[in-house]
Amino acid sequence: MVSIELDERLVQDSYPVTELPLCQLRLMDDTRFPWLILIPRRGGVSEVFDLDEADQQQLWREAATVGKMLKTLSGGDKLNVASLGNVVAQLHVHVVVRHRGDAAWPAPVWGHGEAVPYDLDSLAAMRGHLLAQIEVLTLR
Repeated sequence: MVSIELDERLVQDSYPVTELPLCQLRLMDDTRFPWLILIPRRGGVSEVFDLDEADQQQLWREAATVGKMLKTLSGGDKLNVASLGNVVAQLHVHVVVRHRGDAAWPAPVWGHGEAVPYDLDSLAAMRGHLLAQIEVLTLR
């Protein structure tokens, strides 16, 4: 498995969940939104087009599969998938489930209010739910 150095902001703002075939999967530290981050394990990559075609397809496959799982797990109304990179240049893809009436609805989640961090119990529970669901997916 290829290892890469993560941007410090990604490390500070999220928790590791597991390794997928291409990406490290991380949980954003904000309980207001079911929010995962996919970070391809490829060095020097800041844009999707920096990946070769096979990795681009794998990234989309992982984002779609993880997004469907997270939306089902959280009973969300809409799935948002985005790669911004304005603050963190390292390629990473946000997978965020939205609920009508959530803290930012219908606006984007970025920059809206203050994050509500996970406590140790809720973090362990969320990681456990995610890992249980990922085990049944064909991504691993």
